[in-house]
Amino acid sequence: MKILFIGTGYVGLVTGACFAEMGHHVTCLDIDEGKIENLKKGIIPIYEPGLTEMVKRNTLSGRMTFTTSYKEGVANSDICFICVPTPSSEDGSCNLSFVKDAAKKIASTMDSYKVIINKSTSPIGTAETIESIIKENLTRDIEFDVVSNPEFLKEGSAISDCMKPDRVVIGTKSEKAKQIMQKLYKGFTLNHDRVLFMDIRSAEMTKYAANAMLATRISFMNEIAHICSLTGANVNEVRRGIGSDKRIGYSFLYAGVGYGGSCFPKDIRALSSLAKDQGYQTELLDAVESINNRQKVHLANKILSYFENKGGIEGKTIALWGLSFKPDTDDMRDAPSLELIKALQKKGARLRLYDPIAMDIAKSRLKDLQNISFCKDENEAATKADAVCLVTEWKQFRLLDLDPVYNNMEGKAFFDGRNQYDKKDMEEKGFDYFGIGIP
Repeated sequence: MKILFIGTGYVGLVTGACFAEMGHHVTCLDIDEGKIENLKKGIIPIYEPGLTEMVKRNTLSGRMTFTTSYKEGVANSDICFICVPTPSSEDGSCNLSFVKDAAKKIASTMDSYKVIINKSTSPIGTAETIESIIKENLTRDIEFDVVSNPEFLKEGSAISDCMKPDRVVIGTKSEKAKQIMQKLYKGFTLNHDRVLFMDIRSAEMTKYAANAMLATRISFMNEIAHICSLTGANVNEVRRGIGSDKRIGYSFLYAGVGYGGSCFPKDIRALSSLAKDQGYQTELLDAVESINNRQKVHLANKILSYFENKGGIEGKTIALWGLSFKPDTDDMRDAPSLELIKALQKKGARLRLYDPIAMDIAKSRLKDLQNISFCKDENEAATKADAVCLVTEWKQFRLLDLDPVYNNMEGKAFFDGRNQYDKKDMEEKGFDYFGIGIP
């Protein structure tokens, strides 16, 4: 099938590459000329394991092409995916300006029947808005269908998520579109049918509901971690105890420094805003966000408290391991590290930063801050540091030889923002160890 992906961000580029891998002919469109020129040269704008190789492979085979022209892209496609950004507005609501602009441009260049699929995370009713915009901007009477097909990609495992989906949610009211969507996703669901058809509004809500549930589990465990700290319980043991209940399971039950990224914060705010527009107060969702915001500064408060009786934090050197909001991505949007850096830097600390992938983005994001050094690895960051703080649980930090880290430090404090290390083991090595919800 001939497929157009409008938007070459995380969702559009990964999904487009995976469809090309399945043998479809994919055109990726973006209005950013520089990005398209780089993609033609094999320069990928985001980090995702395996993506660069997949894009290059399918570009060389001719199954994947790139353009800035709507006229070219729409004319050469049967299916148009809208994968453009839907950022938060100042009031937390979802900004649909990019979606609406894409719909207008599709309409102005359509010359035959198309299935127009909205994959951008957007509020209930967006498919109807897209349909209305296309009808208003068509130059002649052309049949089309609008489908909601939310994405469920996790940064760091997006290719696997796309190639082997847990489920494919499709909202449509058209039997013709339904048959096309079944054919489109057939290659991804050969061993058993994972395609869930439903009404459009339910499909749109499913994306928000899924992310809200996962964010709630994270904030719930961080709330439990605080109670553990006050009562002497160990949140790691509590996680084992409740995770073994098959009704609960172990996923997203790790206490830490809070969630970040491009999805959870934005989607929680958008869903809450959507509900408020309908006159409903989302007390639970508001609490989820409030707990997460508090959690992002919790580690900074621990560090400040530790140095209170040691002359204060001003002038002390703190090493941060990990800057991206999660491992296997360079994404620093709403990353907990940013709040930690801001809080420590404001109090006069010197910071030595290291991340395996996100260093270029970090340098760009933090270029205006003082007393910050960017290091080549975790050992350089820890050298002469008064404390080390693990922020992102990259695999390379799991089994480090921590003896030379300790020996090269000026102090001995270790703040584990992901509860990755064993308290007893760390204390035997000589560290003053502090986890999240660990007595």
